[in-house]
Amino acid sequence: MKALQYRKNIPRYALLKLLGPRFPSLYTAGVAPLSLVDIPEPKLPTQQWVRIAPRLAGICGSDLATICAKGSPYLAPVTSMPFVMGHELVGHITEVGRDVTTLRVGQRVVIHPALGCKARGINPPCDLCCKHRAALCRNVTRGDVSKGIQIGYCRDTGGGFSQGLVTHQSQVYLVPDEIDDRAAVLIEPFACALHGALRISLCETDTVLVLGCGSIGLLTIAALRALGCRARIAAAAKYDHQRRHAKALGADVLLDAGGPVRRRFTDWAKVLDAEVLNPEMGKPTVLGGADATFDCVASSQSIDDGLRFTRSGGSFVLVGMPGIPRSVDWTAMWFKELNIHAAYAYGPERCADGEKETFLLAIDFMRTWGSRLATLVGPPHELGDYRAAIASALHTGRSGVVKTVFAIDRT
Repeated sequence: MKALQYRKNIPRYALLKLLGPRFPSLYTAGVAPLSLVDIPEPKLPTQQWVRIAPRLAGICGSDLATICAKGSPYLAPVTSMPFVMGHELVGHITEVGRDVTTLRVGQRVVIHPALGCKARGINPPCDLCCKHRAALCRNVTRGDVSKGIQIGYCRDTGGGFSQGLVTHQSQVYLVPDEIDDRAAVLIEPFACALHGALRISLCETDTVLVLGCGSIGLLTIAALRALGCRARIAAAAKYDHQRRHAKALGADVLLDAGGPVRRRFTDWAKVLDAEVLNPEMGKPTVLGGADATFDCVASSQSIDDGLRFTRSGGSFVLVGMPGIPRSVDWTAMWFKELNIHAAYAYGPERCADGEKETFLLAIDFMRTWGSRLATLVGPPHELGDYRAAIASALHTGRSGVVKTVFAIDRT
């Protein structure tokens, strides 16, 4: 089968780490250790697994961080090389193991990619898997498959950027007929956004700051509105197409995420009921600010700005995947006694009708939000066109695309 396979190459990794920020063309010039290969389809690890043929697969920010050597080495020991990338996908089942009774060949599905105890055949499960938090499983280096926090970073499972992958039956969710593929491919990142939005409680009089209007930022705005949040949402975006989507999905005020620091801070302060004070050196001190901030970028700048522009006693939620922040002043977190939350992946969520799995919640909301969210998906790329796809995802200001996807051809 055809697949986009990542195989770490230390010299290439070092070259990208050192020169990539100055010469971004290196990311799409064949330097990244990603290649289109012909490999055998992965085997079913046990008879509780199924085989899936992807139809659409989205490029995630974590995929880009891996390809461009921008991520932290923290997760390196919990992956297994070489792996086929891709964990955001919609596809159909092509094979079921003998012990699978609730699924059948031909059904259209999405997957919960986390490889927890149940998928790994570990019994008894760890304490977090007992609480249905498979994304936080402590056994990601053990069990029936090789190391990997999730599909797309595990040697044995394959991934969405291919013509076939395998997944445990517990990771599979059926897609209702009324949700088309362009919406369904967003269910996994939408579940992440819902998980972030549900980390804190908000009221109608609150002001929310959403930093970044890439796919996770825009899906966070949609998640807040889908959940019935009536707070005032201020969204910081870099590009015009992001601003249009943010407004359409429910943002009340649009902020410019670029430009000189002092001008940006002055403009933001007017919207966020904040006062900007200038010290002798360094970035401005900010008093007041948003009741809650969702950082959907997780860069050094966004973390630093977000901490400064969250009011005393407010909440800061890190939704984006961080690298290694190098210039964050943590004084605001301490001085303002901020409530810091991390939002990774998904879990059981407390919502209006009780506790519900994030994926089921995402699927429910996608029935009504699918047509709006599908507009975030750009024209699909073939696997062989992967360098152009990566360029589209990296340079969204140029491409005008929020979510870059592959359309997988089985021929």
